[in-house]
Amino acid sequence: MEPRSLAAAPVALLRFIGLPPRPLVKGRRGALGWGPTSGAVSGGKRVSSIEENRGGSVAYVYLLALVAALGGLLFGYDTAVISGAIGFLTTHFKLDPAFEKGWAAASVLLGCAAGAALAGFLSDALGRKKMLLLAGILFLLSALGTALPKTVAVFVIFRLLGGVAIGVASISSPMYIAEVSPARIRGRMVSINQFAIVSGILAAYFVNLLIASYGEGAGPEWNVQYGWRWMFGLGALPALVFLVLLTLVPESPRWLVKQGFPDKAESILGRIHGPQAARDELAAIQQAIAEESGSLAQLFEPGMRVALAIGVVLAVLQQITGINVFLYFAPEIFKKMGSGVNAALLQTVVVGAVNILFTVIAIRTVDRWGRRPLMLVGSAGMGATLLGMGAAAYLGRADLWVLAFILGYIACFALSVGPVTWVILSEIFPTRIRGRAMAIATVCLWLADFLVTQTFPMMDENAWLVAVFRRAFPFLLYAFFCAVSLVFVWLYVPETKGKTLEQIERSWRR
Repeated sequence: MEPRSLAAAPVALLRFIGLPPRPLVKGRRGALGWGPTSGAVSGGKRVSSIEENRGGSVAYVYLLALVAALGGLLFGYDTAVISGAIGFLTTHFKLDPAFEKGWAAASVLLGCAAGAALAGFLSDALGRKKMLLLAGILFLLSALGTALPKTVAVFVIFRLLGGVAIGVASISSPMYIAEVSPARIRGRMVSINQFAIVSGILAAYFVNLLIASYGEGAGPEWNVQYGWRWMFGLGALPALVFLVLLTLVPESPRWLVKQGFPDKAESILGRIHGPQAARDELAAIQQAIAEESGSLAQLFEPGMRVALAIGVVLAVLQQITGINVFLYFAPEIFKKMGSGVNAALLQTVVVGAVNILFTVIAIRTVDRWGRRPLMLVGSAGMGATLLGMGAAAYLGRADLWVLAFILGYIACFALSVGPVTWVILSEIFPTRIRGRAMAIATVCLWLADFLVTQTFPMMDENAWLVAVFRRAFPFLLYAFFCAVSLVFVWLYVPETKGKTLEQIERSWRR
């Protein structure tokens, strides 16, 4: 990982998201050639020596973050690929649209919950990197298994396995990135994982569109027999890349300190912060870990109970505001509004493009504006656009206004609740039990996702709800939860912008 040429990828990403790289120290470059100007000023105040990064390299941090974020890309691809495949899958296996169709889509989420629980406990015991390797192996097996099933039962088994991989990645990727990132850029670093997730979602939408378009020309039955298999099977390629690149990155320095390897940790911190700042950072980590009990009982101490409650509620609200209804069922929603198969898939690609665009904006602003403002604005915008969708559904409108409301909703989510929830979850828990604490919140997130994904087809096909609300009910329900999210963030969620993980941890004990 030493060659200067390896800096090209993170530097390119820096420029793409509008964060041009700067030399580490005026007139001098660091190990990989780039980093923040030393003695940086944040909010009008000179930052501490830990944050100066003399001799460290932000490009190295980006390199580590990008490799870990490939887990997020696979997370996004695996969750979204079902959107283009579900129609063909339903026809192929003759699934009941009210229950079996929802189960085929939602079964992955039970695996996600199991994977999150598994990763939370094992990552504290075995390390963050080993969990990422496990996720890569499971992603590969799932891609191959879901491409070749002869029965829907076999398909569901491998989707559950893929869900375990997603659950492991959903904890391990943001946690690893948070633990290797300097405080002043940690928000945007963790948001890169969300950028990777939405990139994976967009890639799945493109793959679905291209394969379905090919299938249209190959004959009416090709997509039903083979198209959906290719959609799932192509996920094996990024899984292989992920596994290879993981062999090049180190373990989390905070986990190494916890396990009694301070010298290894200091070496990694030196590449991130520079030698002197690395020693200061190491001392701060050791002091914070010494004050921790390492037991889950620590989460139920005064102050920490609040952190756990905030983490769980934010995780659940991220899902019950309806996002995955649009990510999983977007083509089916567009078809019901009168679009053909290819037009529906193309509109879904537009949804994915808006998702990635506003995630980039979130990356650029999360460390400048803070977590709370983005969450407040995003929750309000999501609620307003969901009300617009509900009104359009009730009035039977199937024009561009509906697409505009959906795109507005996706934009608000991608700017706020999507990436910022993961940033907050990766920040607020103590180092010794961060994995297990994140597991509790993330298991709740995936169970909420399962509930939403399983119940949307039920609500959308329920004769009484359709007769009374004309398919508007799910959107109105999700809008209500957006209002709950707005109030909760306003009243209870603290700002963590610019604080080290150890400073955040100490703040809960006051």
